[in-house]
Amino acid sequence: DEQLLESGGGSVQAGGSLRLSCRATGFSFGESDVGWYHQAPGEDCPVVAVIAATGSTYYIPSRKEGRIVVTRDDAANTATLQVNSLKPEDAGTYYCAVDPSLLTHCGTYTHWGQGTQVTVSS
Repeated sequence: DEQLLESGGGSVQAGGSLRLSCRATGFSFGESDVGWYHQAPGEDCPVVAVIAATGSTYYIPSRKEGRIVVTRDDAANTATLQVNSLKPEDAGTYYCAVDPSLLTHCGTYTHWGQGTQVTVSS
């Protein structure tokens, strides 16, 4: 059974940091790009960062710019998204996706996790 499992969410105070993980089971994503998406309450669900199979990283211009770091460990079949200096607007559900063609927003991808919830208190 091929699955993506996000973890690491929780409730943090503004200014804190979270390290979100995306672990693949049942398949290897070593040759695939991994995207991270953020669904804020009442908002759309844009991509925030992509880490390519080559290790190249792409941070989508947004208010998270400069505060997020995406990494991958193919041996562990895991990708991570570090979010620093958390703001209330960072709250919501974070999803990871693995697909040959990642797009700009949440969608139907080959592999899509169930999300991990982040709450930020001011």
